[in-house]
Amino acid sequence: MDYDSKVLLLGSCFVENIGAKLNYFKFRTLQNPFGILFHPLAIEKLISRSINQEQFVEKDTFFLNGRWHCFDAHSILSDVSKEQLLQKLNTAISSTHQMLHQASHIVLTLGTSWAYRHIESDHFVANCHKVPQKRFLKELLSVTHIEESIEAIAALIKSVSPDAQIIFTVSPVRHLKDGFVENQRSKAHLLTAIHEVIHSDVSLSMVEGYFPSYEIMMDELRDYRFYEADMLHPNQTAIDYIWERFQEVWIAHGANDTMKAVEEIQRGMQHRPFDADSEQHQQFLYDLEKKKTALREQFPHMVF
Repeated sequence: MDYDSKVLLLGSCFVENIGAKLNYFKFRTLQNPFGILFHPLAIEKLISRSINQEQFVEKDTFFLNGRWHCFDAHSILSDVSKEQLLQKLNTAISSTHQMLHQASHIVLTLGTSWAYRHIESDHFVANCHKVPQKRFLKELLSVTHIEESIEAIAALIKSVSPDAQIIFTVSPVRHLKDGFVENQRSKAHLLTAIHEVIHSDVSLSMVEGYFPSYEIMMDELRDYRFYEADMLHPNQTAIDYIWERFQEVWIAHGANDTMKAVEEIQRGMQHRPFDADSEQHQQFLYDLEKKKTALREQFPHMVF
């Protein structure tokens, strides 16, 4: 990736950590327009829907606990207004459709093999939205089912963007609400399916890479001091370490100087002066604006 790249990031919450780093350094990205997506079937469904520009309509929504929801999207899009929810969903369809045709890199982070099948519709959902558990069947997706979904995702992407590089990763976030053993089974199914696809002769030209964020967390950062207080999510130290490893593999060396310039500006913007009216601080702000202007002349998409 470099500053000419366009990056689409979809999937589990760890994709937001990588996405936040790319946003911080002012790469061109679109990150989880439908909110967090935990399992591959949810990602596959929304990629297909976006490519075909299949708009969401009233029957795709439902009302619960004072808000309107959609089973295919995260609750971050839910709204007290049905019309506003549909507008947000269809805006996400449009932006994802556009980025799928333009993206140079697509990062897909799978979080779990556990999925919930809505009994009434017989469809797997992306999010249960606190609908009573009795209305779903909880299923562990088989390795074969996940392989088929990954292959379908890759084929869909390549059908509209044949030159896009597809990068898979497994989220290191632990889903312990499923249980310790069940979490390990879930991650094992994801890992096995991804590598079966990557090393398959048929799909070798479709999926360009795998980034071992899960393995780095489990093997190199296996101490609890690298977790948040909930003992589930990687803390900032772990995120920074994994980002450094990601940068080494996937960020072009030619982008390093620009990244340093961006970081200098970002840190300057966080500076809090003792005297905001001092001549010294005014000169500092003037110099900071010059640096922003110089970068924007080279990369017009950058907004600070």
